[in-house]
Amino acid sequence: MRTTRRDLLAMGTRTKGLYVSDECIHGFVDGMCATCNPKPVEAAPVAVKSAPRGRVATAQRPTVRSLRAAARIPLGVSPGDVVLEQRIYHLTHIRNLAAIVESGALSAGIDPVVGLSPAALRDERADFLIGGSSDKPVSDYVPFFLSPDATLWATVRAGDVHPRVSAEAAAADTSEFVFLVSTVRHVSAAGRDFVVADGNSEGTTTRFGVTKEDAERMLYRLRFEADGSGLLDGELLVDATLPLESITLVGVQNDKVRAQVREILDGSDFTPKISVYPPWFQPAE
Repeated sequence: MRTTRRDLLAMGTRTKGLYVSDECIHGFVDGMCATCNPKPVEAAPVAVKSAPRGRVATAQRPTVRSLRAAARIPLGVSPGDVVLEQRIYHLTHIRNLAAIVESGALSAGIDPVVGLSPAALRDERADFLIGGSSDKPVSDYVPFFLSPDATLWATVRAGDVHPRVSAEAAAADTSEFVFLVSTVRHVSAAGRDFVVADGNSEGTTTRFGVTKEDAERMLYRLRFEADGSGLLDGELLVDATLPLESITLVGVQNDKVRAQVREILDGSDFTPKISVYPPWFQPAE
């Protein structure tokens, strides 16, 4: 019988040979999500008035809008504090990993051994300029998903054809890919500028948060959409490079791939946690 994502979550955070992620749907580690774990608000005492004769006094029920507002704006928390804990996910084929480790960084504009996107799309991103950032092209940035369930990756996992996915990537097994995971906090600590897009970066209707303030504001908005769906289509783009010491986690599908990753990393200074998490690589239920 196939083990579903719900079954894995119910089993706890670790079983033999299996590490289950402790993050929520919004990409936060357990306990850090203000939406899933809103701070309790102490209710102020309310004076109770006697109901007029002939009428029954009923308690006012909170509206859906008021509940969402309370969850989205936790007391004492600023947008900057919230977005720092947002996880970001760079997806790459395992055949690209050795060159990445050798260079010591994720770098923009590098031709991968196995590209997730077709060459024509990479050329298109090289011609697409992001206004407000010295007119740099999208190809000058290292792309990160905002969720391991990003729409494009979900398409690959489902085996569907997509114009933004290369034929080689579509033909590969999903277990051949790995996630290099960081957080906005680590990007900032590395002194790297970043841009946030609310859709795929070459899209004609995609909006960008270019300045630090606008990027944090856009990420905060995507983060606090009612169901977190904004994170599935958005991207975070790191300017030029991100050193590997900013990568805290490598996510893989199974123990076999974890052993391959360990072999590639052996002898290098890159020593992240390597976690097996099948739900990131299996088709959605």
